[in-house]
Amino acid sequence: MGRPRRPLLDRERITTTALAVVDELGDLSVPQIAKRLGVQTASVYHHVDGRDGIIELMRERVASGIDTEALARGTWEAGMAGWARSYRAAFAAHPRAIPLLMTSPVRAPMVLLQYERAVARLLEAGFALPDVMPVIIGLENLVLGSALDLAAPEAMWEVADETVTPLLAAALGAAPEGRADHAFELALAAYLAHVRDMLTDDQEARQTAKLKSPVPRTP
Repeated sequence: MGRPRRPLLDRERITTTALAVVDELGDLSVPQIAKRLGVQTASVYHHVDGRDGIIELMRERVASGIDTEALARGTWEAGMAGWARSYRAAFAAHPRAIPLLMTSPVRAPMVLLQYERAVARLLEAGFALPDVMPVIIGLENLVLGSALDLAAPEAMWEVADETVTPLLAAALGAAPEGRADHAFELALAAYLAHVRDMLTDDQEARQTAKLKSPVPRTP
């Protein structure tokens, strides 16, 4: 019998299976993945560096859906907003993977390069180096929280007796459809406005410090 044209096991199949397990169960183990693939656990270890390696493969797969080209479009604010929307959509497709991915260090080269582009965009905009990672992390917190919210039911509040909470009932009744999207855009706009003010304040402080610095005398 000739060898099969396609290997029985490879990193792509492991990643696809791992995401399916996490989407279903919210967690994973190497034996679970091996069982789904119909192979021995040791066979999986031949292709990946254990559970941590599988998590990085999942991170690469999910992050491949993020449009990093958005970072270069328009102003730095438009670029960061476009990146955030794409980031949110990519992770919203696998919300149960978010806790796993966010509690494990980022090592995947492709994902690190995405962060490299975000850092470069903020530095080009004039942000001070110490401010760059807090800006990115703050944006990520907003994005990932909203990605989880997208997986929640549209109706998150069940008011059984409107006479007890009449204001809440009225507010819920007046809220537009697509609460997660509206909330995300509101939070994103507010966040970017704050970061814009932070950039302006920092630039003004640097300009003031420059003006106050003594002019060296010409010998």
